[in-house]
Amino acid sequence: MSSGRPVARLLAPVILRIGVMAALMALIAVTGVVLSTTAVNYLTDDLQPAAAANQNIYQDLTDMSAAVEAWSSSGQQAAVDDYRQALLRLPAHEQEVRQFAAGDDELEILVTRQERTAEAWIEKYAGPRIESTGGQSASPQDVRAGMQEFDSIRSSHQATSQAFDSRVRQASTDASFRLKGTILAVVLLAIAAWYVVSRARRRLMTELSEPLLSLEKVVHRMAKNDYEVRAELKGPKEVRAVATALNEFADAQGRARAVEGRITTELRTLDTAKDDFVSNVSHELRTPLTTISGYLEMVAEEFEDAMQPRHERMLEATRRNVARLKQLIDDLLALSKAESRTTDMDTIDLALLVREVVTDIRITAARRGIHVEVTAPVEVVPVQADRAMLHRAFLNVLTNAVKFSHDGGDVAVDITTSGRIVEVAIVDHGIGIPAAEIDRLGTRFFRASNAVTNEIAGTGLGLRIMQTIVDKHAGDVIIESSEGVGTTVAVRLRVHTDGPPPVSLEALLSEEPPAVAEIEAQVEKEAAEATEEATGETADQPDETGAEPAPDPGLPRIVPAFPRRPSTSVK
Repeated sequence: MSSGRPVARLLAPVILRIGVMAALMALIAVTGVVLSTTAVNYLTDDLQPAAAANQNIYQDLTDMSAAVEAWSSSGQQAAVDDYRQALLRLPAHEQEVRQFAAGDDELEILVTRQERTAEAWIEKYAGPRIESTGGQSASPQDVRAGMQEFDSIRSSHQATSQAFDSRVRQASTDASFRLKGTILAVVLLAIAAWYVVSRARRRLMTELSEPLLSLEKVVHRMAKNDYEVRAELKGPKEVRAVATALNEFADAQGRARAVEGRITTELRTLDTAKDDFVSNVSHELRTPLTTISGYLEMVAEEFEDAMQPRHERMLEATRRNVARLKQLIDDLLALSKAESRTTDMDTIDLALLVREVVTDIRITAARRGIHVEVTAPVEVVPVQADRAMLHRAFLNVLTNAVKFSHDGGDVAVDITTSGRIVEVAIVDHGIGIPAAEIDRLGTRFFRASNAVTNEIAGTGLGLRIMQTIVDKHAGDVIIESSEGVGTTVAVRLRVHTDGPPPVSLEALLSEEPPAVAEIEAQVEKEAAEATEEATGETADQPDETGAEPAPDPGLPRIVPAFPRRPSTSVK
């Protein structure tokens, strides 16, 4: 198959023709403008001033004749002055007409004749009459002779004026013809250029544009995952090179898809093996840990009040590490399930879910005197979620907020909606996170340095689990923290507007069975007892200042939002 001509060889003849046509049009236009300008300049700068000077000659002779008659009839000196002024103007006008007529034989004869008749009239009639005594009429014979001489002047001037008029008309016609000829030539050349460009366009469309359009269609089909389409090798050399490269790329993609399929299969196998490994290891670890924990309890009961303090510390350290291992195993299992589990979405009330999480954490918080407040809208906040997984995510965040708060502190949970976005902000005023470590949040087994220094227990997986769950719900996590001031964790989810709304909290409370109410009362009682142990006061007694008892922590209360700091978005 031919390799095709380069694009430069296709475009060069077209560009050359267009350039030649443009140069010819410019040359013709410039030449026509120059010729037209020359003709107009000859008409306006030379011919018309000469014709006007010729008319001035006749006007001067007419003024002289009138002055002669006025002098003869009245004898006023003003008539003599007018005659002499006209006589002074006459030579200049004759000189201008004579200069223009130089080289034009016909016009030179007419101009010479006009000058001679004027001189004859002045010498034979006008001059002697002005020199004579004023107020005396001329003899009839002299008057007839003067009139005959002036008639000769009029006749010669008329012939000269006709010659000038003829030349003016000819010059005007010539200038108009040159201008019209220039316009006609440019128009004809433009038509020829349009014809040349049209032929070049059709040729380029056939040899360049159509192959490019075909190549574009192939690219669009490839973008729509049509893996079998290939580009035709036609058109200029460069287009064929692009088509060849595109076909090679499509072939490479096919090979890559085959490799990707094998890798995907292997990854699925590895994921299954990993899940099985985590499940088996966790099960195998959990069984001996349960046995160890049981024997530790038996030892503690059997030797209660009989062990030395050193042995009691050893026993307590063993218990603590067994509990830590259990928590680590539980977190590993939870993370594995969150990363691999298929999410079953249902429409739930997010506000109700968050209240349930707060209820779960409130007893733990009460043991340290930490008060948890919830601010939530009264109406239902519907979201699409896996209830169990989302419950675990918020439980992890709230657990961290309580864990890293100071004893007697406050934790605020704010639920706000804006358009189709709902945000759950959990704010604590605890130890915070060092600024240099915020970027590492969410990595596996990462724990802040101040948490390690303060010996706060944890596995470093809770935040990672929460982020994975929120990711599966197409949400965002925004973390703001300042060391020594506190931390704000905001979880943003989309409000679900389709389908039946979930049951509101008020409806659930109105239909709540007695067993649920008893459990709620028991939870509140244990929270109150934990508060008494932590503060040394009863829940019903007022404090020393005489203030009213604190409101029931189970009821939502509007609190001011925690001031936001520069945020770190974790997706």
